Amino acid sequence: MTSMPSPTRLLTAAALAAAALTAPAQAEFAAIGDPKPAVILFGPSNDGGWSQAIDEARTRLEGTLDMRIPQAEEIPESATAIRPAAELFIERGANIILGSAFGYSDTFKALSEEYPEVVFLNPAGTTNGDNLKSFYGRTYETHYLCGMVAGGLSESGKLGFVAANPFGLVNWTVNAYLLGARQVNPEATVTVVFTGAWADPVKERAAAQALVEQGVEVIGQHVDTPTVQVVAAEAGIYGTGHHRDLSEFSSATQCSSVWTWDRFLEPEIQKIASGTFEPAPYGAFLSIAAGAIDIACCGDAVSDELEALVMAERDAIVAGKHVFAGPLSDRDGTERVAAGAVLDDGALWGMDWFVDGVIGQ
Repeated sequence: MTSMPSPTRLLTAAALAAAALTAPAQAEFAAIGDPKPAVILFGPSNDGGWSQAIDEARTRLEGTLDMRIPQAEEIPESATAIRPAAELFIERGANIILGSAFGYSDTFKALSEEYPEVVFLNPAGTTNGDNLKSFYGRTYETHYLCGMVAGGLSESGKLGFVAANPFGLVNWTVNAYLLGARQVNPEATVTVVFTGAWADPVKERAAAQALVEQGVEVIGQHVDTPTVQVVAAEAGIYGTGHHRDLSEFSSATQCSSVWTWDRFLEPEIQKIASGTFEPAPYGAFLSIAAGAIDIACCGDAVSDELEALVMAERDAIVAGKHVFAGPLSDRDGTERVAAGAVLDDGALWGMDWFVDGVIGQ
């Protein structure tokens, strides 16, 4: 997604995340008066990906909470753009400001300290405080499930994946995709191509076409636009999407990892209103069970039998199954997770390795 960090900043966030998501909550906080949320959106609300997923969550929240939630779109990741938008909403009575980008983190931290009566919530952020919470999703769970779909649809086991940058939160989707595929196709491989950009349709098309030329039968993605899915349809193969249900754009798409932010945000807003909001010193790292992520599955090419297997694994994950359970080694043969253990959150955020069967990079 366009809003994600540089490698240096991401590693800083990874170090914090090691202890993050199990740390005790701080004092409870309630916004003054009835909740009045407002959204500051990094991109356009019709980008087909990250920003649109947030906008769609906003629209659903308007319905479930029976309130209007105003929004400012295309606000760049700079304090000179973010601050005026936030302060205008606050002047108009907003007491909950929802962001949408990693690059909002520092400005949101400063604003939260200047406006202690306002709650700031930021997906993909890294800063936190008494009235500031950043959050992200365990997308390895959803890509594992879409990987099962990909593995089940491929006769040869040759899968492809177009990704933006080899950061931990991208690498875990690639690795999980292959682990899922091998649940139904033990000989599956994943050839990954990194574009170096979160949203570049030209690079995404070139990467997807290169994978098609190598004979892959299904292409997954962790980039912003639906271009990869469009190329898959043009080539007569299958695809799996990211951010939203990308079958909207392509008949090739058989499964998508989707953001369901409103499932997390609705109870958060209700807690703020009731005075039971609990800050998280290192942010919230959200599973399918916790809300914020899920899959849109399955497309017409997926058999009833395969769909049943995928949904059974989804149920297992919701019940506590960890995708990265040991024993697990990387493609160089180094043990990464011992038998009986699971990968901890710090190791997930810092993931700089690939499982055996991932080709490229």
